[in-house]
Amino acid sequence: MSASASQAMTHLVTLAEVDENKVTPGVLGFIVFAVMAVAVWFLMKSMNRHMGKVDFTESAETEPEGGPVSGRAKPQQG
Repeated sequence: MSASASQAMTHLVTLAEVDENKVTPGVLGFIVFAVMAVAVWFLMKSMNRHMGKVDFTESAETEPEGGPVSGRAKPQQG
């Protein structure tokens, strides 16, 4: 084996080793991500079902005097 071949093998061996200081999510990270994705999917289904029940048509509400309804309270007179 020549010097360059042994040097190449040394580099390949170092690439195959696992670095203990390297942080990876692993299987637990995948499981947590998958559970969160399924939970979001169920929440979106529930939201769509509840939004389907909402009636978006507004009724024309008026005060008994015939004036428009406002968010303010009328000042009391006299």
